[in-house]
Amino acid sequence: MNPLFIRTLNYLKPYWPLLLLSASCSIVVGAMDGAFAYLVEPVLKKIFAGKDTGIFMLVPLGIIALFVLRGICRFTYDTTIKLAGQKAIQDIRNDLYRSTIQKDMAFYNRNATGELMSRMTNDIGMMQEGMANVVCGLFRDLISFTSLLGVIFYRNWQLAILCFIVLPLTIYPAQLIGKKIKQAARRSLDVMGGIGAILQETFAGIKVIKAFGLEGTVVEKFRNENLAFLNQYKKFIKYESLAMPVSEMITSLGIAAVVYLGGSQVLSGRMSASELFSFIAAMIMLFNPVKKLQGAYNVVQRSAGGAERVFQLMDEQRQIVDRANAVELERVTGKVELQDVCFKYGEEPVLQQINLSVEPGRMVALVGPSGGGKSTLAALLMRFYDVSQGAVLLDGHDLRDVSLASLNKQIALVDQETTLFNDTIVNNIRYGKPGASDIEVESAARAAFAHDFILQFPDGYATNIGDRGARISGGQRQRICIARALLKNAPILILDEATSALDTESEKMVQLALDNLMANRTTFVIAHRLSTILHADKIVVLEKGMIVDHGTHDQLIAKVDGLYNRLHSHQFKDV
Repeated sequence: MNPLFIRTLNYLKPYWPLLLLSASCSIVVGAMDGAFAYLVEPVLKKIFAGKDTGIFMLVPLGIIALFVLRGICRFTYDTTIKLAGQKAIQDIRNDLYRSTIQKDMAFYNRNATGELMSRMTNDIGMMQEGMANVVCGLFRDLISFTSLLGVIFYRNWQLAILCFIVLPLTIYPAQLIGKKIKQAARRSLDVMGGIGAILQETFAGIKVIKAFGLEGTVVEKFRNENLAFLNQYKKFIKYESLAMPVSEMITSLGIAAVVYLGGSQVLSGRMSASELFSFIAAMIMLFNPVKKLQGAYNVVQRSAGGAERVFQLMDEQRQIVDRANAVELERVTGKVELQDVCFKYGEEPVLQQINLSVEPGRMVALVGPSGGGKSTLAALLMRFYDVSQGAVLLDGHDLRDVSLASLNKQIALVDQETTLFNDTIVNNIRYGKPGASDIEVESAARAAFAHDFILQFPDGYATNIGDRGARISGGQRQRICIARALLKNAPILILDEATSALDTESEKMVQLALDNLMANRTTFVIAHRLSTILHADKIVVLEKGMIVDHGTHDQLIAKVDGLYNRLHSHQFKDV
């Protein structure tokens, strides 16, 4: 059996009581198929040959009673097995989401957001289809097949062997077509991931698309990707539609042979007509679960295409992990040291021989041209990546020796993207300290100069700010992010272009909030606006991944030929 299918079925183990109840009911449903086929011959013989009118009168009532019982058992069977299947899919989705969220930043650099969303939805949806259809029919069809097989062997073992010989002939084409279905399903999901990526990029960048009149371009791009999906899906349709006709054509050979040989036996007196009718009824009923089982195999193959992608994503190992016996940091003083730090993205060097020491409570500004390595250096401080060479120390501890959970508690981040969630203001601030009281949230908002504008909303702190905070202004978004960082109360703060996208008035308010946030914290500021870091304790100038200069503003501005002086002159030449 397909190992992916076995792994999927393992998710059903916690729900064995539901499976046991379903299996019990499926035995009744499946056995009834055999019972119906078996009773055809004696009932017909008693009614028409024995002229037994009593049985004739009871047959309609018996049929109703049996089908009522069958209906109850089938309802119980279907509901319990589908519920178990849905619970298993829920667990798979939870495991996939948890494993994806826990992966490191390098993983997210390699994978498009839309592709990840597609795996969470489309791929698991395809697995769900397999879980619902295959598992639901597995017990019933196998039991029905077994009981009907027993009936035809009991009625006429010679004809049964003839019938049974045909069934294995359907296995090879079913396997061949099933593999094609799996490949087509996998490729179609790959293309669907591309469609998801386009959708995510389009909706995230709709403002730019509208501003530059790119609607036609993105529509054409989407149309081409959608066409590629259709071309892949046509192959899937072709193979799936081919499976049943091939199976039926092969089984028709067995049916024809049985009708001919069985009819010959009736004409020669070696078999009664009622016996042949009972045999043919059982044989025809037998092919129904066989076709369903073959169809289930195709669904398994289709689901395997989704399962491959789901488990591949789930099993991908993160690169940044805790070492054995990792140190659990208490609250640190905030002393940071970078010793001969080098870092590469793949084979591309980004930082080279970085040496830097920052005392607790100091403000360090990182400046320089784009691509100089400022944001990468900040990412190393948060251990989004591990250094390629050298070490980053926090209070004397190599970050690689520290547990990620305890390191996370030491650092707060406010970046230029002002990442907010489609939730209320209070919950967005509370992300800084889950479980914080309303008083703590309000105190953080006041320190971030956000309390007053929050109260201006009709729902106050309960106001939903929309997707990525779309219902509030840029300055308001930034102050909520600052409130979140204040609530976390971490000893180290990283500000990544925190005021770069703001107007002058908003920048002043945000800068006041930042002053409160930076107080008594070791702060790393990444800034293009040099006016915001004039009072930094140390300014580190980065270019091409190297520290080319460092000092206070006055020291650096005095170096006429220095990079900092050129950057400063460029920004303030019109002032």
